[in-house]
Amino acid sequence: MDFQDFLKYVPKFLEVTLPGIEAHFRMAPLERIEGMKNIKIETKNPKIAAVMMLFYPKNGRTHLVLIVRNSYEGVHSAQIAFPGGKYESGDQTFEQTALRETHEEIGIHPESIEIIMPFTNLYIQPSNFMVYPYLGICREEIIFIPDVNEVAKIIELPLSIFLDDNLVVSTQISTSYAENMLIPAFKINEHIVWGATAMMLSELKEVLKKVL
Repeated sequence: MDFQDFLKYVPKFLEVTLPGIEAHFRMAPLERIEGMKNIKIETKNPKIAAVMMLFYPKNGRTHLVLIVRNSYEGVHSAQIAFPGGKYESGDQTFEQTALRETHEEIGIHPESIEIIMPFTNLYIQPSNFMVYPYLGICREEIIFIPDVNEVAKIIELPLSIFLDDNLVVSTQISTSYAENMLIPAFKINEHIVWGATAMMLSELKEVLKKVL
């Protein structure tokens, strides 16, 4: 989609009722759905993080940015994610966390990002994080400056491809906490996007289909 056309639809995002957990569960591993039914999040004292679902123009067309995290000792090693990260005491709001972390990870200054709205927060049980996603836009083309310590690769996903239902697949993976787990996922080129990022993408996609 042409980015200038996309901008015309931006005010309509604020009119949509977020599908929330129902959209999340459509892309959740079965084990996560079962686990979430019985968990009392308030007893877990989760850590807080915020991420940026950022749309921007590239060659005049609308794109969404994702990152491939570096490999490390942890449950989210080498996974596909939105730019973002952990809340710090100096952050006045979770929105500020998302802006700061996006700047640190991929080099986009907070002043270049217009926050449109928050999306539904999501609890990630394996790492005990509550994640707050924000929808944002950059009106100008972006020169990414990835942090080599955190970001292995940047994925620039055209909106037209993201809206294609053929991206959704069912596949088997093994993680640090589960073997041969059958999961729903988005297949973006050679990348399998699953777990929390896929769940947030699911809500984003549902909202886009209502708005566009």
